[in-house]
Amino acid sequence: MRTRLATIGIIAAGAIALTGCDAIPGMGGGEIALDIPEVEAGVISEETMKDVTRILSSDEFEGRMPGTLGEEKTIALLTERFEKAGLKPGNGDSWLQEVPLIEITGKNYAPLTITNGETDLVFDFGSEWVGVTYREEAKTQVANSDLVFVGYGINAPEKGWNDYAGVDVKGKTVVILVNDPDWQTEGLDGPFGGKAMTYYGRWTYKYEEAARQGAAGALIVHDTAPASYGWNVVESSWTGPQAYAQRGDNAPPLTQMNGWVQKDVAREVLKAAGQDLDALSKAAKQKGFEAVPLGMSASTSFESDFRSFTSHNIIGILPGSEAPDEYVLHTAHWDHLGRCTPAPDGDNICNGAVDNATGTAALVALAEAHAKAGPPRRSLVFLAVTAEESGLLGAYYYAANPLYPLAQTVGGINMDAFQVAGPARDVTVVGPGKSQLDRFLDAALKADGRVATPNPKPEAGYYYRSDHFAFAKEGVPMLYIDGGEDLVEGGREAGAKVAADYTENRYHGPKDEYNANWDWSGVMGDLQLFYRIGRSIAMSTSWPNWNEGDEFKGVRDQACAAAEKGC
Repeated sequence: MRTRLATIGIIAAGAIALTGCDAIPGMGGGEIALDIPEVEAGVISEETMKDVTRILSSDEFEGRMPGTLGEEKTIALLTERFEKAGLKPGNGDSWLQEVPLIEITGKNYAPLTITNGETDLVFDFGSEWVGVTYREEAKTQVANSDLVFVGYGINAPEKGWNDYAGVDVKGKTVVILVNDPDWQTEGLDGPFGGKAMTYYGRWTYKYEEAARQGAAGALIVHDTAPASYGWNVVESSWTGPQAYAQRGDNAPPLTQMNGWVQKDVAREVLKAAGQDLDALSKAAKQKGFEAVPLGMSASTSFESDFRSFTSHNIIGILPGSEAPDEYVLHTAHWDHLGRCTPAPDGDNICNGAVDNATGTAALVALAEAHAKAGPPRRSLVFLAVTAEESGLLGAYYYAANPLYPLAQTVGGINMDAFQVAGPARDVTVVGPGKSQLDRFLDAALKADGRVATPNPKPEAGYYYRSDHFAFAKEGVPMLYIDGGEDLVEGGREAGAKVAADYTENRYHGPKDEYNANWDWSGVMGDLQLFYRIGRSIAMSTSWPNWNEGDEFKGVRDQACAAAEKGC
């Protein structure tokens, strides 16, 4: 599941309006008539879910880091299970799509030293700050780089907002707040979607903009509430090997170093500069905020090892009976973090059982169910993508190099981390009201006697943090549905407690492990919903589009207008 969204160069392609995605209330997608066939319940194997999840998240798979033995084992397992389920290889005679990556591993980190020429503040790597480089350089050194506080680090001409106006940050290190200026708004109205995070609030945008401005370094101030995860997640995700897409010619600029600092570290630095973090944070929420040079400089250094390697997307297809050249996607990422920051007991394997062995197992279980029911009218594609945890790299690679034309891809469903705490009355829809796929969701919910709840944490920006986003940016309508929080036993209070416990104690840590005592009934209910949606789209004759006013509709319309067949 996304914490480290998007990567160098790929995200900058295909510019879109960066608006909030949870701001449209209700479902339904307008009055356009759609062919939404009724679908019988599928025969979905709970044993498959348990078995595949357990194996993928075992220590034997070493946390499923791309380019490791864990990847080899994952490929072997999924190709065997896809074939056994009744799928055909999705890339000609091959189950695989090669994804060229480079792995950068930092080492020998010096502390982060902040000085005003008289007083030195020294901060330890890992516990107080983290940093990486995206450059293929053996030694990274940031020396006496002037610090500039740039608020939220946003340059949005269409909104008349530029935190870099009037300041030159070339060769300097910028200090940036996480999320958007209006993240504390109760509602969804505001220049940046109110409470709903936009892409301007994601860390990847902030680093990209800092690089465009010529900064040598960029440090984001971690704050648990607006980041939506604790420092433990940052430390686990930003230490150890980091995978990136290999950069081609004419790639966008890069900083020397990108990183995070603890909020207390930022507070201490600003106090030494004669500033107050709370006062500056308040001022940064207003249009016209002017960046503040801090009169202090930052220095650090570290070395990097590099490894170029090829990872793989794993893909199978159930060819359609009448329209085999029209495709419905099911996506999930198979990768996780590999070996990571140890738990207190010394366990250093981030097994990724919930995130995302469950979603990967769901691909297999749904493939089995659809094959048993017989081929639908359109083809069903089951795509297990690599390197999601490194920035949706596998999904972006497929979207840029599709094995099946995107204009002939009707839409899709992304599955990332199933809730294993029992059945819920609802499902959580991330990005409700975005596309006419909501109508298919409505029908499936009605058939299952459940309801949809809009994302309860729109400030977390979840729509920009999983693989569906790579396809949405290219115009393909995609649904992203999480497990519900209105649990049959305990209601919303119990659901919120389960979600908080996972985020605080297991998410992106060594304790996201398989548990034989999990209650799978809620997972199976969600899978039944996904089965109905996917099969209904695959049996339909309609081409659902994004709703009017959505940021992705123009991309889809342009692609469809240029296509000889498909949408």
